[in-house]
Amino acid sequence: MHYILAIDQGTTSTRAILFDLSCNVVAICQKEFPQYFPNPGWVEHNPDEIWQSVVETVKGVVQQAGIEFRDVAAIGITNQRETTVAWNRKNGSAVSPAIVWQDRRTALNCNQLKRSGNEELVNQTTGLLLDPYFSATKISWILNHVNGAQAAANRGELVFGTIDTYLLWKLTDGKSFCTDATNASRTMLMDINTGSWSTSMLELFDIPERIMPKIKNCADDFGCTSKSIFGVSIPIAGIAGDQQAAAIGQACFQPGMMKSTYGTGCFALMNVGNAPVFSKNRLLTTIAAQLNGIRTYALEGSIFSAGATVQWLRDQLGVIERAEQTEELARKSDSNLDVYFVPAFVGLGAPYWDSECRAAIYGLTRGSGVNEIARAALESVCYQTADLVDAMQQDWNESAQTVLRVDGGMAASDWTMQCLADILDSTIDRPVITETTALGAAYLAGYQTGFYGSPDEFAKSWKLDRRFTPGMKAETRMKKISGWKAAIEQTLNQNP
Repeated sequence: MHYILAIDQGTTSTRAILFDLSCNVVAICQKEFPQYFPNPGWVEHNPDEIWQSVVETVKGVVQQAGIEFRDVAAIGITNQRETTVAWNRKNGSAVSPAIVWQDRRTALNCNQLKRSGNEELVNQTTGLLLDPYFSATKISWILNHVNGAQAAANRGELVFGTIDTYLLWKLTDGKSFCTDATNASRTMLMDINTGSWSTSMLELFDIPERIMPKIKNCADDFGCTSKSIFGVSIPIAGIAGDQQAAAIGQACFQPGMMKSTYGTGCFALMNVGNAPVFSKNRLLTTIAAQLNGIRTYALEGSIFSAGATVQWLRDQLGVIERAEQTEELARKSDSNLDVYFVPAFVGLGAPYWDSECRAAIYGLTRGSGVNEIARAALESVCYQTADLVDAMQQDWNESAQTVLRVDGGMAASDWTMQCLADILDSTIDRPVITETTALGAAYLAGYQTGFYGSPDEFAKSWKLDRRFTPGMKAETRMKKISGWKAAIEQTLNQNP
């Protein structure tokens, strides 16, 4: 047994990645799957398509590496968080499409709960804000809108899970019904202070506790795969939500360390230690990790559209064929033309949390073209990250370190990372292994099974690929940030 397998189940694709016992990437297999948009603001997945993508990529990566399944020591799972699935306890079939984290169909429900004065209770109990982003209102929607779902839940015939729980159920042929503390902390149903399901939250959203999975450590015994799937039984020993897994993969184990992941959205986490810090700037308090029963907390800022903005340029406007072309266009843009792109396609996340506003582009002139719009799209990610980092530093009662560790697809863009360093006026570190989300899941599985060492030992293996240092004049930076804040204000004031 020489390998650890990470299943990285994301919003637009699934990847299976093999790591050796020195945490090096051996092979990667990826498969995209469709998103469905049946109504404005709705985003869905087919759970069966997700499951098939997992099976195909796992088999594909083993074949690609030229090994056999008996060579795999353990499996770690990392997943898109908050996405909600409900399925039949007996046969494992989903009762509806999966409601994706980006879905906004429950915005009215959240607003009603806010007006009823529930947000402070929700925040102090779960660390989260009342927003459609999280799982609780999605579960309620399924129970209230899928024929027979509520009655089946009350009878114990229906179960709920985020994607990690759904995959764990399928991989173990229904023998393991669990989640980990990081995913549980994103449901808006877990008491972040105790690490258990909150009776008051379950009552608020009218969700029976019997449909909820058992909460475990991130590195734990989650059962073994059914022999009918891969021919052998493989331990599943690690689970973490994708952003927490990325923080683990970036070795952000010490309070004050920060990471930012650039995928479909952008998610920045700051480790705040073993006690929760509740934000005064509408950031989220979440579980960074739970190892050996000890919880580590984080402040998190969520940006809904990062890579999704580049996908929009490709898929809807058709101005690029590959995401990498945005960097080429940005380099050719006229820096004297200040164009601002606020990518509020599904509203704005932290620190604004406005689910109703929509995307807009400001500052267009007759001289503006594709180059300037592409640059504005990349710059929007940097401005949004700056908003998050500023809020975190205000909430954190100690001096935050000035280095931000980055990963995700957009981190490969030198232009974007240099822009990020300039806008933040801070050092940006990009690691050698940019597959940090999968690496975090692999580390958890390897740690649980004894193949990888302690977090301190793992942290020593982190290697720097490139450091980006700020080079923009302060006057230019302040002018650009001022323009961004004006664009944000106009976006928030629009009437959708």
